[in-house]
Amino acid sequence: MKRVLLIALVLLFATAGMARAAESIRIGFNIPLTGDIPKVGESSRNAAEMLKEDINSKGGLLVGDKSYPLEFIYEDNESKAESAVNVALKMIERDEVLAIIGPNSSKQAVPAGGTCDDNRTPMISPWSTNPDTTLDRPWVFRAAFLDPFQGPVAANFAAKKFGAKTAGVLFDISNDYSKGLAEIFRQVWEEKMGKDTVLAFESHGTKDQDFSAQLTKIISAKPDFIFVPDNYNQVALIVKQAHDLGWTGPFMGSDAWGSAELLDLCGKDCVGQYFSTHYAAAGAKGATKEFIDRFAKKYGYVPDDVAALTWDATRMVLQAIQDTGEVKSSVRKMRRSIRDALSDIEKFDGVTGAMHFDEQGDPVKCAVVVRISEENEFVFTEQVCPDE
Repeated sequence: MKRVLLIALVLLFATAGMARAAESIRIGFNIPLTGDIPKVGESSRNAAEMLKEDINSKGGLLVGDKSYPLEFIYEDNESKAESAVNVALKMIERDEVLAIIGPNSSKQAVPAGGTCDDNRTPMISPWSTNPDTTLDRPWVFRAAFLDPFQGPVAANFAAKKFGAKTAGVLFDISNDYSKGLAEIFRQVWEEKMGKDTVLAFESHGTKDQDFSAQLTKIISAKPDFIFVPDNYNQVALIVKQAHDLGWTGPFMGSDAWGSAELLDLCGKDCVGQYFSTHYAAAGAKGATKEFIDRFAKKYGYVPDDVAALTWDATRMVLQAIQDTGEVKSSVRKMRRSIRDALSDIEKFDGVTGAMHFDEQGDPVKCAVVVRISEENEFVFTEQVCPDE
């Protein structure tokens, strides 16, 4: 009797899982709602919620000849690599999501990408730029450009704008994104300007709050500018402390500066600085402006690049689901169909620009450089595209 009951329960749970896949479209969001960069998670969730409300208000996502309600599950990875892996496993095994959006930061996206690839669940990171996130992982995609592209963008702009011949670098050695981009930048800069023209190459830990020792070394080396490929919360502290130590030269930043919270944390200390990123809200047109205006009205702040990239990443997954032509009852089969459909997307027009994809699932797209203005806006300065 117990054996029969056990079999019945197994069949019941299996049937429930299949029915879930057939009755709604369940997507997971592996995002940092707490930890070092909670604004990143907030922006992702806000963008996703706005998109979900758009679609569900019209009866759901049309796949084939039937509409399905969207069900989005948000889980906090606490800005930690281990937590991001655990969240991915939870969503794959317990929640039976069809696909996962995120993690955003490469520090979490690289290990979580391995988990999703091993478990044959499509994952798309909106914001991760480290090549290892997708490298040799056919189930993992992204909406952001890569650091081997961003590194030269930052180096070339700094050389041109600042007339710089030498550079200093400060980076987070515990962060795959920051460490990788710092190394790429140093290689590109010294190929461009000559050996040992990076006068100081200093690192810090993720939890560090005092950067005075590293900044003292960099400032004493007298570089023409300082490159800081760090998250926005660290940037605010670094820039302020550098000014307190007497630094009056420019900084060059990267896309991790691009959170809306940077302006609140850094204030006037960041005015006039530049960073490379994915899109510029100020002066946007067309669908991008429509997205920005709607988001700002709904949430009370201008969407940062994380919000825009999450919008694009989620739309790509939804397009892939529609391209499958049907929602299969088997979660595993549906995941495979979504992965195949994502691989077949040749070109996508997003609010962060038009893009096409290479064999690794990485988008080939333009970057922009923005200036932090006196009006606390990220103002477009120039666009750099891969074929330039």
